[in-house]
Amino acid sequence: MIPAYVAALRALVGPDHGLWLPGVNAVVLDSGRVLLHRRSDTGEWSILSGILDPGEEPAAGVVREVLEETGITVVVERLAGVTVSPEVVHPNGHRAQYLQLVFTCRPDGAGQVARVADDESLEVAWFPVDALPPMRERTRELLMIGLEERERAWFRPA
Repeated sequence: MIPAYVAALRALVGPDHGLWLPGVNAVVLDSGRVLLHRRSDTGEWSILSGILDPGEEPAAGVVREVLEETGITVVVERLAGVTVSPEVVHPNGHRAQYLQLVFTCRPDGAGQVARVADDESLEVAWFPVDALPPMRERTRELLMIGLEERERAWFRPA
């Protein structure tokens, strides 16, 4: 779903102008498994992600996105990485580039059941980290950033 403020920007600048947007990405881990969803816009498996609302704290935004897309409440454990996406041309033709904040998260409590919770997902499932479904190389890179154990967040040096 396109956030209202992005839709308002698009109405002003059109689809061809590449918007610069802040994005959050969740690598949700539980007992050696990672939570993924199959996106309704592309049909591809992906980590959970979304665009921050104006003024929204990034950690709160990633918690919101995971809940909206899977029905799972998560706890953010750390900021795993900060990177920039290549330019993206979405299926509707809109161009964008994202500041991507990658967070490692875990479910907040036992007994939660992952499910399709909005129109952004076709499927939601847990996968063993060593048996992932096919996904875009960029998605796999972000997932690997979230899986790596580091004391500080990953970033591409200047």
